Amino acid sequence: MRDLAVRRLVIENAYIAPVVGEEIPSGHIVVEGDRITAVGPGPATAVPEGAERVDGAACLATPGLVNTHHHLYQWAAQGVTPDGTLFEWLAASYRLWARMDAEVVSGAVTAGLAWLAKSGCTTSTDHHYIFPKGRGDLFEAEIDAARRVGLRFHPCRGSMDRGRSQGGLPPDDIVEDVDDILRATEEAIRKYHDPSFGSTVRVAVAPCSPFSVSGDLMIRSAELARSHGVRLHTHLAETADEDEHCREQFGMLPAEYLDGLGWLGPDVWLAHCVHLTDKDVRRFAETGTGTAHCPSSNGRLGAGIARVSDLLRAGAPVGLGVDGAASSEMTPLAGEIRMAMLMQRARYGPSALTARQALELATMGGARCLGRATEIGSLEVGKLADIALWRIGGFHAAVDDPVVAFAYGQTPPLARLLVGGRTVVEDGELRTVSDTAAAEAGACAHRRLLAEA
Repeated sequence: MRDLAVRRLVIENAYIAPVVGEEIPSGHIVVEGDRITAVGPGPATAVPEGAERVDGAACLATPGLVNTHHHLYQWAAQGVTPDGTLFEWLAASYRLWARMDAEVVSGAVTAGLAWLAKSGCTTSTDHHYIFPKGRGDLFEAEIDAARRVGLRFHPCRGSMDRGRSQGGLPPDDIVEDVDDILRATEEAIRKYHDPSFGSTVRVAVAPCSPFSVSGDLMIRSAELARSHGVRLHTHLAETADEDEHCREQFGMLPAEYLDGLGWLGPDVWLAHCVHLTDKDVRRFAETGTGTAHCPSSNGRLGAGIARVSDLLRAGAPVGLGVDGAASSEMTPLAGEIRMAMLMQRARYGPSALTARQALELATMGGARCLGRATEIGSLEVGKLADIALWRIGGFHAAVDDPVVAFAYGQTPPLARLLVGGRTVVEDGELRTVSDTAAAEAGACAHRRLLAEA
């Protein structure tokens, strides 16, 4: 593919929803290098020499969307146990996932990130927690794929050490030894983590879940992460089955269990958090613990509806995630804005979550969860030029409010997606890797995994 990297660019005539600050009905955004250098009403007063001009008429400009929870390898395993609960789905999936190798991961991540980019995502996490022995360097494979697609990437080195013989859910032969996990996790941090402003790769430490990980691993993982200044991530309180498991195994509910292990804090964000008590909600707010809300996956698995409105009212950070492609098949990140809004309204009423609040979840909310609120998540001078430009003309023009038009119905076409000023998507098509090549990489990964299994 030809490189369409843009280092001087001016978007003009767009409706700008900066998320932070007042919306601008018709304005401009100036990009130089990887930063936003101007945002304001009307035409730009100073256009950099040689800048590309992008006509944003009939377009809505938003910050690039931030995906706070995913399992990208699952692109190769979509459609497994379509009608099962979380525990039933996991039991059916573990054996299949145990056969993946670096080639499967590379193809799945390429397809998964390409799909995210085409839905306006500029930053994505990935929670990878199964590392079969002798199957290649799976962590390196996903980082290389992310670089090719061109998204900002937060790979989370996941792990499981508690198999069935120790009261866990996964088979014993796919869990790892604690010392091996910590050694590999520290190596991943040292090799790939870049804490600098504008970095494209940051690593998090991410034991899988209370029902697949020992308390010892949780405690030592937190110590390791904090010694290196990286963030912590895990699943929590996703289903009623998990509540029951934690009561039986630990004599307490999941959030209380994590709190006792030192796992609540401003450097932690947790996936799902569907089944929280009032006390849990208060503790999340008090400690600054983030939540990755995955509404489609929670609905697909019948897990329930997370208390997002309550968390927001309490002041806790909340972002959006699409979750793994095998529990949220073909879900676009932009679509989760609408899904989050509708689910909160179904539970709490029509004023529970507005279109603008849902957009904020997908942008600044995600940035806060990932510790990047000073870099991404809003359209402000000095921030990284991670920008999505959506076409809201045509059928969408029947709605006067551009943010409502964007959030309520089918997601508008994506005119341009910039990551650090570089064009990754233009007129709905990838400009880093080809749509066809990315799709075929995912299909090949699927075929290879099924053949291996």
